[in-house]
Amino acid sequence: MRQTGQIEIHIVGQKGNNPLTPDNYDIKEIISLLSNVEPLLYPGMQRNRPLITYNLESGSVRNIFKVTKQAEVAFAGVMSMIASTQSIDSLELQSARAVEQIQNMAIKYNYDFEFRTADHRESLLRITPTTHFKRSEVLWVDAEVYFYGILVDAGGKDKSNIHLETKDYGTIVISVDRETLKNEERNLLYKEFGIQAQAKQNIETGEIDRSSLKLLKIIDYKPSFESDYLDGLIEKVGDRYDGLDVDKYILGIRGAYA
Repeated sequence: MRQTGQIEIHIVGQKGNNPLTPDNYDIKEIISLLSNVEPLLYPGMQRNRPLITYNLESGSVRNIFKVTKQAEVAFAGVMSMIASTQSIDSLELQSARAVEQIQNMAIKYNYDFEFRTADHRESLLRITPTTHFKRSEVLWVDAEVYFYGILVDAGGKDKSNIHLETKDYGTIVISVDRETLKNEERNLLYKEFGIQAQAKQNIETGEIDRSSLKLLKIIDYKPSFESDYLDGLIEKVGDRYDGLDVDKYILGIRGAYA
């Protein structure tokens, strides 16, 4: 039988002149916290992740999450690493963004957040209005990226975007200027396209911040294999690349983290 683990996010603060308690802990604040727990525990694993259950207890407020024992152990390791390095740059993007959001809540509401587990009753990590857990901007640079897939949605009332269904990355949401869609003469929906986009990319890991994607160009894409064209290129090259380590050569062109 799978062992059950427990993590706790303990919040201390004030509501006006009164201490924070479950009776005055606003539902919007609860939703904000809950939305950041999943990416802390299971970054990039929204589908088929293990069960997470929740309970709110007093003192000031204790947010208790029942998880697998493995998730508890992993969570303790991540919190301890953040506390020792005082940095979130080594975290996966979704986890780093979740910590940033909790840091923003600490500043906005003047709360202290303490992270514990069933096996670590002392605080593993504290996020307060005076801490500064933010990603280092120098690690994230503007980059051009390309995706290929089927365009399954386009538009939006408040924020216009397109949704591209890809084989390797799932469905990707890319922001786009409304005028671009308005002036588009092609019938875009349910057809295969290449997408050229701008995004923030981590210069150390190559990871792309998918929330930063902005459309540059929609490219007509008709994948096909033209053997005659390929044979012609091979004939032009001749034997200059005999014995070449192709993987090493490609990495050298793209960069190790492409």
